[in-house]
Amino acid sequence: MEGVVEYLRAVFAMLGESTAPSEGSARQWRALEARLGTVLPDDYKAVVDAYAPVQMNGHLYLVSPDEGLAEYIERVVEEFRDTSWRDDVACPGFERTGPRFGGAAGMIPLADTDRGDYVFSVREPDTGAWRILTGDGDEQDFHEYRMSFAEWLHGYLEGGDMIGPGSSVFYPGPVRMERWSRVRGERPLVWHGPDRGR
Repeated sequence: MEGVVEYLRAVFAMLGESTAPSEGSARQWRALEARLGTVLPDDYKAVVDAYAPVQMNGHLYLVSPDEGLAEYIERVVEEFRDTSWRDDVACPGFERTGPRFGGAAGMIPLADTDRGDYVFSVREPDTGAWRILTGDGDEQDFHEYRMSFAEWLHGYLEGGDMIGPGSSVFYPGPVRMERWSRVRGERPLVWHGPDRGR
């Protein structure tokens, strides 16, 4: 399998029909990106438009523009900027400066997990290619995945080590998805993707 489009199709096949309450408009995404001072990966926006807000397999959270994505990104960027990093922190691509967050040249948070893991995107200034960096909020090292968000998400849902060595989490059967109601006390909506045959 090669290319962003192929991985995006594979993710959609794994997750099934779009269930988002409302898709983000191009205008909405442009406003969000202007506020953040950077663009976001197109494949990430496609997944968010189709499924967010959602928690996948009880761990991975995706937030939609309607549910405060801009505020989420700004909050995480601020939290990581305020961290005192070790001099020897491992952050691929930021060896000279140490980790940088936000803006066109920094790491942009795309998602997180209930285990305290964060998924960041970084755009290469020379080529415009995207790569993924993951990190634990309690650890001082980051792990690099030179791939698109769709490829990373596909690997994550397939049980790959996508947050670092030994980090795999695989749930057999269909991907379980959950969305919380805005109505207090109302149960969350739970649904599943198509059967994966294992």
